[in-house]
Amino acid sequence: MKQSSIAIIGAPLDLGSDRRGVDMGPSALRVANLNKRLAHLGYEVDDLGNLPVEQQESIPEGPKHAKYLPQITAVCERLGELVAQAMMDGKAPLVLGGDHSIAIGTVGGVAKFFRKKRQKIGLIWVDAHADMNTPQSSPSGNIHGMPLACCIGMGPAELTKMFGFSPKVDPKNVVLIGIRDVDILERTNVRESGVTAFTMRDIDEQGLHTIMDQAVAIASRGTAGFHLSLDLDYVDPEHAPGVGTPVRGGATYREAHLAMEIICDSGGMVSMEVVEVNPVIDEVNRTADLAVELILSALGKKIL
Repeated sequence: MKQSSIAIIGAPLDLGSDRRGVDMGPSALRVANLNKRLAHLGYEVDDLGNLPVEQQESIPEGPKHAKYLPQITAVCERLGELVAQAMMDGKAPLVLGGDHSIAIGTVGGVAKFFRKKRQKIGLIWVDAHADMNTPQSSPSGNIHGMPLACCIGMGPAELTKMFGFSPKVDPKNVVLIGIRDVDILERTNVRESGVTAFTMRDIDEQGLHTIMDQAVAIASRGTAGFHLSLDLDYVDPEHAPGVGTPVRGGATYREAHLAMEIICDSGGMVSMEVVEVNPVIDEVNRTADLAVELILSALGKKIL
């Protein structure tokens, strides 16, 4: 990133998912020496700690079609404000999840910052899932399956119109990479949205380098830069077993690093988040360690 200072923000939210444990993701990443390893790359690191998040046991689930909607909205609003403030202070935000619903806040905060400068952002979404359900299409009502839809203006008004504008990102500057598990009704949302979606089959047929070059070009076209939203379930469970929703057939260890290295080489990333690390089902924290390695590759660590 162009900024030499990074603001780390923990968002230990697990209200968007049925499977528990991703609220411990920020701690697992810190245990894997994220801060020290970023400092070794030459960055000045300002760790802002974790946002306060309510626990599932202490609050009502709410509407079945969008579970914990008021609580997730409140966390995302606070997160977005922190992200925007960090950018105003000249720091690049690095947000640690938590489930993927936190992206509504992260992307909202980044978009808010650039909107004040009369600029817009692109979005590269690396994930096994499309995350483009709405309350009408979701079979579970879990909001961690809806954040990308919300970022492009599809979904509950509480989330789509956060900070007073929608969409946060123009769909023509949004790229999905690595999807391989998409719900039946969600497929229509993806096809009709205007986003560019590269499935694992596309990666198999075209090669990851070609896909990443296209993704960077799409997310950079007419924008001030792009936000990277990295769900660790993009990586195959063989290499990343401790994730919120594992799906076989994902990226290999080297493919995951190559994607991050190409993003770094582009010089276009302005912010980043890493989500869905679940230490409860991990093996001696190796998924969190991989997540830190991928962050380092995205931020400039090279082989030579």
